[in-house]
Amino acid sequence: MATSQNEKVMEFLTCVICQELYTDPCTLRCDHTFCRKCVIKYIQTRPDAVQSKTIPCAFCRQDTKVPHPSRPVEEWAGQIKPSIIIQGLIDTLGAEGDVPETSSTYCTICQKIGETTPGALWCPECEVALCDRCVKTHRMSPMSQNHDLCDLSSRSKGRRRVKCSEHKSNNVEFHCKDCQKAACQTCCIIYHRACKTVVTIESMKPEMETVLLEKRFVMGKRLKVRSKKVEVKNEKLRNSSRITETTVNNIKSICQTAINKIKEKETQLLDELNHITQTYAGRLRSGVKLDEIEMQMYRQHCEFIDQALVSDCEMDLYDAYQAWESGAVDLGDVRDTDTADTRRIDDIRFTPDTDNVQHILDDLQLGKIDVTYQDEGTCLPSLGLVDQIDGRMADDKKHPFLSDVTVLVVDGIQTVVVNDTENKCVKSLYTRNNQLCHCRLPLDNSTHGVTQLKENQVMVAVPSSLHIVEVTPDLVLLSTITTSKDYYSLAVLSPSSLAAGGVACVDILDMAGHVLRSVTKHNDETLFDYPWYMCVNNKGNILVSDWWNKSVTCLTSEGGVVWRYAPTGDRALRPCGISTTGTGDILLVDRNTNKVMQLTETGEYVRDVLISKDNRDIFCDKYGFLFLSTNTEVKEYMLV
Repeated sequence: MATSQNEKVMEFLTCVICQELYTDPCTLRCDHTFCRKCVIKYIQTRPDAVQSKTIPCAFCRQDTKVPHPSRPVEEWAGQIKPSIIIQGLIDTLGAEGDVPETSSTYCTICQKIGETTPGALWCPECEVALCDRCVKTHRMSPMSQNHDLCDLSSRSKGRRRVKCSEHKSNNVEFHCKDCQKAACQTCCIIYHRACKTVVTIESMKPEMETVLLEKRFVMGKRLKVRSKKVEVKNEKLRNSSRITETTVNNIKSICQTAINKIKEKETQLLDELNHITQTYAGRLRSGVKLDEIEMQMYRQHCEFIDQALVSDCEMDLYDAYQAWESGAVDLGDVRDTDTADTRRIDDIRFTPDTDNVQHILDDLQLGKIDVTYQDEGTCLPSLGLVDQIDGRMADDKKHPFLSDVTVLVVDGIQTVVVNDTENKCVKSLYTRNNQLCHCRLPLDNSTHGVTQLKENQVMVAVPSSLHIVEVTPDLVLLSTITTSKDYYSLAVLSPSSLAAGGVACVDILDMAGHVLRSVTKHNDETLFDYPWYMCVNNKGNILVSDWWNKSVTCLTSEGGVVWRYAPTGDRALRPCGISTTGTGDILLVDRNTNKVMQLTETGEYVRDVLISKDNRDIFCDKYGFLFLSTNTEVKEYMLV
């Protein structure tokens, strides 16, 4: 099995032109990969490609534009980006001994003159294999005498060197941030002398790792979103099929009902016709029977008279005569026995009321099809549950109460930071190596508001103090700021100021905890009672959720009231967590109804987006994910 798998891998790593393992692989616009030297040779066999200044693919014939066609044709392939993934796979397999012996184990110099001499050493600077004879030449050359040679088996362990496409003997070692280009030392001297920021690629390693970790996290998030969207859309397709099938059955049912009613009318008319014809036929049959009986009687009398007439005996004639005269033979009145009830039917016709029937059919209302669409302009997409993160820990002394939540991305790891008010600590919850990890930071009192301070720092409100905590993603207490009041909610306004909610007030503080201004009233009316939750929207305004005052208030950073949302009656609130999306929409937790509702950025109710018990706080990250804290867990949703 392993051999079969290796063969498939080798097939993937083999150039279709030279049928050998890739050497300096490069990928064209059509995503097909070839050895760079094979691309050069193939271009030289295609005069039309040279004329059109494109590189044709030897596999699919699709053209790739040359970035700098004015340079020699031999350099065109050097302008195509290298296939780092394939080269890395070749290097990895080579290090593990999975790559079979190929031409790359032979001396590169000898191969150029048509010889196949086994290689002895590898030069990572020149990226060539050398036989014993060429090693001596290599070490004698002034350009390469200081190159460190290593065993061929170790060649993949050294740093991969990329040669400058213009200055072939130089390695690419620098990056110009002004021009956003890689460069060799000669390029720096010639082209980047006036540039202010030219750094070594090696010095950029921490920055590149940070950016790539961030990109990797974003791509992972997007992958999860797309996967969920595909799942949701497939379910919608299945649901649409079910709805369509049900609707088809309903349409067929009502149409069948109409058809049955028409057939009923048909049966009624046919029965009426049958009754008329059967009654008439019955009466005719009765009349025929009576006529036949009289005919028989007449025949008998005729025969009696005929016998008397042919008889020679006068007495026979006399008897017949006497019977007639005495009335023994009653011929009755010779008349038609038909009465009014047995009048002859001359014709039967059915005269359809075509116009009326057509009018009825045109006006026949079997029903109508109604389609309801979601208003995409004002409503958020629906929420799909992604994860449920357990916030309980083995050393919890009390039942957890996760009151506040915020989410950071630290070194590419999504880290959920929550306050556990009952256990007087802050907890970080994250996944590493597919394992859920916890960290707790005990504090000296019940914890309340938590907000992100910097990329890897949060601030936590504790009675009479604010704690700055570093997230690594484990938690480390950095400093404590003493305050003159107890605060229950926090939100960062700027690098130098923050908003804090206390009893009956919202204060604007500096980063040392000093009160710059305090907001308590508006038009001589008390604004707040217990502003337990708050956030800052994309316009820099403060959104304050007040449980006891049953209201949401929008304040400017200077303390001015922009609007208030305080419905009464059946819509009265018990507001808790509040957050905003990237589009400015407001999401608010209502403890009265266990709902998460959507408000516009001007404080107008839109709809309820979620119903879930025990919700406390809510947090929306910049990637479109939503986090809800309950008593014991944090639920992660995404907009789908």
